[in-house]
Amino acid sequence: MENKVIKIPSKVNSNVILRVIPGHFATTHSHINHYVDMTFLKSRQNEAANAAKILARNYSNTTYIDTIICMDGCEIIGAYLADELTQNGIMSINSHNSLYVVSPEEHTGGQLIFRDNMQCMVQDKHVLLVLATASTGITVKRAVECIRYYGGIIEGAAALFSATDEIDGIKISSLFTSDDIPEYQSFHATECPMCKAKSKLDAIVNSYGYSKV
Repeated sequence: MENKVIKIPSKVNSNVILRVIPGHFATTHSHINHYVDMTFLKSRQNEAANAAKILARNYSNTTYIDTIICMDGCEIIGAYLADELTQNGIMSINSHNSLYVVSPEEHTGGQLIFRDNMQCMVQDKHVLLVLATASTGITVKRAVECIRYYGGIIEGAAALFSATDEIDGIKISSLFTSDDIPEYQSFHATECPMCKAKSKLDAIVNSYGYSKV
């Protein structure tokens, strides 16, 4: 599968590269015809740092942020983003003059929760959500519901790849969009034309990568 990889450099910084694999993939919420591989963006130091610099431009000196909540294994990017925002004079009501970078836990049944010792980092705080992909909107909606349940004030969401710029009134800023992958499509599993054409799945995808079938 690796020999199918298409590399798409960011228009802002060519050192930030999106890796895309065409095929037939099943995610938790949908079927897609292009797998967007975030592995290096989330794990390689220089790519994560450069990605954070691009994302930070959408928030520096314009948005109050106290806490960055990371989904989909984006904690490294979240840490670099916190550093960028702090250096660029992000406005904060946090008396410690330092941003929190946290991730919720997934409880039995898929419910997102914050333990007691972390709830103070969310309650009454201005929150920026960071995630890998905003496509169907389900992950964003779950995270926003969790943030609001614990008293957080959601200021926006930053995604590495997004097929939309807004979900339920939440503004999505992203490194890459569907314009960078014109053929990208997402389908509900019961409406997937690739399944109807009896196209075999190439892989099962979750937040951390794919498993061949």
